Amino acid sequence: MSIDLEKAAKVAKLARIKVEPDALPALAQEFNNILGFIEQLNEVDVEGIEPMTSVTPMRLKRREDVVSDGDQQAKVLANAPDAREGFFAVPKVVE
Repeated sequence: MSIDLEKAAKVAKLARIKVEPDALPALAQEFNNILGFIEQLNEVDVEGIEPMTSVTPMRLKRREDVVSDGDQQAKVLANAPDAREGFFAVPKVVE
């Protein structure tokens, strides 16, 4: 796939980037370089290789899933302008 000046201008417009007409050939060349690199990546055989999140094996830190600061319904609802039956009361927005 090749990017010409017209397509480069359209991509710049869609990205809301102002590109002067004399800079369009360089932009089109950059797009073509990027697409060439992507085509090279498509040639790599990745059959049987598991996806990874990092080049080094990592595991996210985990913590116990416990309730640490609950049972404060009365304190929370004390700040509400309108609370009914233990919940925030809000105006109806659907007609």
